[in-house]
Amino acid sequence: MFDEKSYGLKMDKAIDVFSKELSSLRTGRANASMLDLVRVDVYGQQMPINQIGSITTPEARIINIQVWDQNNVALIDSAIKKSELGLNPQIDGQLIRLPVPELNEERRIELRKLIKSMGEKCKISIRNVRRDANEELKKLLKSKEIGEDEEKSFEKKIQNTTDKHIQIVDEKVALKEKEIMTI
Repeated sequence: MFDEKSYGLKMDKAIDVFSKELSSLRTGRANASMLDLVRVDVYGQQMPINQIGSITTPEARIINIQVWDQNNVALIDSAIKKSELGLNPQIDGQLIRLPVPELNEERRIELRKLIKSMGEKCKISIRNVRRDANEELKKLLKSKEIGEDEEKSFEKKIQNTTDKHIQIVDEKVALKEKEIMTI
């Protein structure tokens, strides 16, 4: 039998991934989640910074990373420099300070384009889930497990779910753009 909920969940997952990527984008304010996508090569594996140190934001434009193991300070430093965040770490013993510079107009426009392309990728993922669902419906119709009326009904439900998810993506894109363009 056709399980439309599983396709809805796959679409939810695409939006979750998109939301996580969005939260890691640098706006003008310091935000610990900006470092979520930065991976550090320690103990033979790629780890997020929050697993090798504690991250705090004592001020609006500063992120502090208290590194637990002195040997990892240089590794975190280089991982941040290699990331596309545009941050310059300042090392003070086992404490790494990350001053977050204000966004200039050029960087804002760049980020806006990036947000739009991330949103588009998420929409493509959602549409791919819709396509998979419709293909499964066609197979079920062909093997006579469902009738044409059921197929049409399920197709309509999948399309409605798709539309809702795409609307959520558009709203998130608009919100993030507004946040970035606000000085």
